[in-house]
Amino acid sequence: MSKLKIKFATLLLLFGFAFGMATDVTSSLTNQETTTTAQAATKLSASQKKQITKINSGLSKKQKAAKKWIAFRESRYSYKARNGNCYGRYQLLKSYLHGDLSAVNQEKTANKYVKNRYKTWTKAKSFWQHHHWY
Repeated sequence: MSKLKIKFATLLLLFGFAFGMATDVTSSLTNQETTTTAQAATKLSASQKKQITKINSGLSKKQKAAKKWIAFRESRYSYKARNGNCYGRYQLLKSYLHGDLSAVNQEKTANKYVKNRYKTWTKAKSFWQHHHWY
C-alpha cells in the first residue's frame, strides 16, 4: 500500500512541476508579447509622431479614446500587424492604403474610412462591440 502512495505522490509532484513550468512559459510568452507590442507602438520617428498628432488633432478626447480602443483590439497597436488582406494598426484592407503602409498613411486612411462609414470613432467602436469588426 505504501508503494502505491509513493507512486501516487510522485505522479502528483511530476504533474505539479509540469503544470508549474507550463504556467511559467505561458507567463513569459505573454510578457514577451507585451514588450513587443509596446516596442511596435513606439518605433516611430519624431517627424512621424508629429504628423500623426496633427492628423488626430481634430478628434475630441472621446473620439481619440475610441480610436485607441479599436487599435488595441485590431492589432495591439502594431502598425505592422497582418491578417490576410488586412494590414496595420487598424486592420485596413491593403487596397485602401494604396501601397503606402506607413504609420502616417494608416492614421489618415483610418480617419477617412471611419468618417465615411460611421461618421465618428465612437460609432465605429459601438459597431465593433456588437460585431467584433468595424
